[in-house]
Amino acid sequence: MPYIDIAHGGDYASIWYVTNSPSGYVSSFNPDKPTIIMLHPFFLDSSWLDAQFGDPRISHHYNLIAFDARAAGKTISRPNGRQDAWTDAADLAYACHALWLPPAHVWASETIGANMAIRFAALFPDMCLSLTMLSVPSPTELEAFFHTCDELLHMWAHAEDIDTLEFTLMQVVAYIVGPDLDMDFADEIIAYLETSYPPFKRAILAQLGNVLMNREALTERELAAVTQPVLLIHGDKNQIHPIQYAERMAANLVNAEGGAKLFVVKGGQGYISVVPSWASISNQVFVKFLSRLPHARSELRPPTQSLDDRMIHALDVLAHLAADPSIARRADSEDISPMLFSRISREVQHLQVENYMSAARDQRKAFSPLGADGRPMRKYSERKHDHWFQGDRFWMSYAENWRDGDSDDEDHQHDAQHVGGPALEGADQPASQEVMRASAVHRAMFNPGTVERMDKYVVKSNLSRVASATAIPLGKLIIRS
Repeated sequence: MPYIDIAHGGDYASIWYVTNSPSGYVSSFNPDKPTIIMLHPFFLDSSWLDAQFGDPRISHHYNLIAFDARAAGKTISRPNGRQDAWTDAADLAYACHALWLPPAHVWASETIGANMAIRFAALFPDMCLSLTMLSVPSPTELEAFFHTCDELLHMWAHAEDIDTLEFTLMQVVAYIVGPDLDMDFADEIIAYLETSYPPFKRAILAQLGNVLMNREALTERELAAVTQPVLLIHGDKNQIHPIQYAERMAANLVNAEGGAKLFVVKGGQGYISVVPSWASISNQVFVKFLSRLPHARSELRPPTQSLDDRMIHALDVLAHLAADPSIARRADSEDISPMLFSRISREVQHLQVENYMSAARDQRKAFSPLGADGRPMRKYSERKHDHWFQGDRFWMSYAENWRDGDSDDEDHQHDAQHVGGPALEGADQPASQEVMRASAVHRAMFNPGTVERMDKYVVKSNLSRVASATAIPLGKLIIRS
């Protein structure tokens, strides 16, 4: 099976990969073709790279390999509070070493993939020929979107019915892909998210949320460590990651060979790597970028350095970039593992563990949107708008007949365009460390059993009958008249 096992000390991961080779394995790569490593978008997996694997401009001229990150796709991993984008980059290096991969071009999409790729290029320059990033992320989640993202993750993980879950996932899709999306495409993404991250698997979703919400911004010194040719592809209508951050990153990659190149996709929103029209444009730009670089062969040869030696050298590089000599000494007291590369504080590590444990508590009793066959019970577009509180395009609600005169196609378009609510104001400022820490504390402290325990203090009656309820402790009485 195409898995790579990473087992060192208390850390364990079995990384799944897929290739375009005839056998599906690296051993049948064409040595005359350069190799491209592809990193999938956040919340998705390598199966969503069909737009690249199925494009003959790429697949006919290059060896392709894609890895599922931890908590994504078919990869199996043990949750670890130390996980961050630096440890993800180390995971990729472990996989490349285990497969004897030659130096390769790295293609990465969206938040987690892009952050992993740029750290990989800085720490392991001998493994990376060039770096291409699509939908360049902001340093951290934008402050105006940060709490919205936090709330969406919470609603998703603790949804108690199909309507709540579908409403939440549609907002997620509208944010990450863009509001102007085809409803059949939205159905496909929502079905994948329901199947991969249902509420009864919310601990995995918490693991993903930890890496997303607790990530730290790269410094100018760390960006300057990237010396390979760099291509940035970004949509000018990306609401979550405004284009000024792609421009800023291009300017800060001062040592990129030939200077970092930025290509702007007109009208591009969200995940331009999965939307077919934008993906085709991005593929064309990517292929032209690679055609200008020296041709590289892909012979599979045993590494000249041992795994431990290579990782110790990378730790030295990380210690220099972080200006923290203690990082280089971690290998003296611990087994060599990707978790040695973690840059998050001990407090955040503890909060990530607490958040995961809180999400895992009683998760198997949570709501399941899947039928007996393991598939979603319905498509999102097949739901019924029969609730009186369903708002119109002006966010007004009517008791009945609010949909008179609207066609189904118009309703679906309305859902996609307006599900995210009004436009965010001041959405161009990254979240501060204080905001991120407060949010991490809140996620770790949340216990889904709290609401259940409060039910015994809720009296559903009129005020005269409640007056006799003297046994209820003061301050814990909630009256519903």
